[in-house]
Amino acid sequence: MATTQDTLHAAADGRKLNDPAMLKRRYAAEWRFKAYGLGALGIALFFLVVLFYSIISQGWTAFLQTNIKLDVALNEADFQDADGQITEQSIRVADYTKMARDALQSTLGLESPTRPEKRDLRGLLSRGVDVQIRSKIESDRSVIGQTVPVWVLANGEVDALIKGSIDRNTPEERRQLNNKQLAWIDKLIAEGRLEKQFNTGLFTYGASSQPETAGLAVALIGSFFMMLIVALVAVPIGVAAAAYLEEFAPKNTFTDIIEVNINNLAAVPSIVFGLLGLAVFINFMGLPRSASLVGGLVLSLMTLPTVIIATRAAIRAVPPSIREAALGVGASKMQTLFHHVLPLALPGILTGTIIGLVQALGETAPLLMIGLVAFVVDYPTTPLDPATALPVQIYMWASSAERGFVERTMGATIVLLMFLFVMNAAAVYLRRKFERKW
Repeated sequence: MATTQDTLHAAADGRKLNDPAMLKRRYAAEWRFKAYGLGALGIALFFLVVLFYSIISQGWTAFLQTNIKLDVALNEADFQDADGQITEQSIRVADYTKMARDALQSTLGLESPTRPEKRDLRGLLSRGVDVQIRSKIESDRSVIGQTVPVWVLANGEVDALIKGSIDRNTPEERRQLNNKQLAWIDKLIAEGRLEKQFNTGLFTYGASSQPETAGLAVALIGSFFMMLIVALVAVPIGVAAAAYLEEFAPKNTFTDIIEVNINNLAAVPSIVFGLLGLAVFINFMGLPRSASLVGGLVLSLMTLPTVIIATRAAIRAVPPSIREAALGVGASKMQTLFHHVLPLALPGILTGTIIGLVQALGETAPLLMIGLVAFVVDYPTTPLDPATALPVQIYMWASSAERGFVERTMGATIVLLMFLFVMNAAAVYLRRKFERKW
């Protein structure tokens, strides 16, 4: 009797499923579900496009910098000391700013400029022109006594005008550059002495209060040191810990507590690791503040859970038959791990490691807590020297009031995104290259 009733119910359900109204409602529900998914995807892509457009449209100009070509007269008298000798010290302390200003004055055909005109002339040149002219002399002393052409940095306001950030139609009293300066700029452009060139200084200069002489060199070196420390500390410890927990550790309450804490540490806010580094590495161990070493150790602690979890997942994905076969031919558990399991788990380990490094490269909060916001001009040569990092440099530039730092902020963000993109692409490539499907 039950069988007959089930058959009748199934037949009734079949008739309902084939009912045109029922089919129409089912198709409508499926269409709505697809529409919701496409809508969510479209919204996400829209905001992603807006984000990248905002960054690129405001930041691409940071890779260009306005320069002025000056014929600088390097008179020997300007480099002589009190004894009439030219020494390294006398070359270092020479008044290069005056040389650049005199060269610009001569280029513009000003015989005897008034004091306001001299002030306006200074407003066309960057404060970094002395470094550029001195570097040319230090690289070749034979130019002393000659008049040589030198491309020097224009002032940040001139650079902003050339890039369109300053509207020259704005009334003079509300414009950073006056009409006389605009006329001089037009003359320099007409003579081919003022043009935009690739901004190598963005990658070679250190910290500066002037946007045209501010660069990422210190941040790039500091980030390199920190990533090197993370790779040397977090990766070996993380892989070893994952291998032990997965292959050797007994399954008991103690190991369960360890696993729970590892998973919890992966979700701890990064600023907590900064507080830990401040308390342990700086206050307790006495390591130098603002050093790449401290930043690398803090980022290593933050990256460890990610490396351990990814490595455990990769080891767990190796089929048990591999271990059984190795043990069956007489291999020890250690030999099985190093000769068979880890090589086969390598794609997942590399992927987890690179993702951990990417996460560490983009962190800012823990580095702020340990003082990596220092104003560092000199290039760090060791991990113990004061330094900063790319995301911290972006943070510092974003908090500056000068107009030129807006494009510097976006330009540095583009550089950081390029690093992140390359590292993520490397993770995908390595995984696909070495991955084995079982």
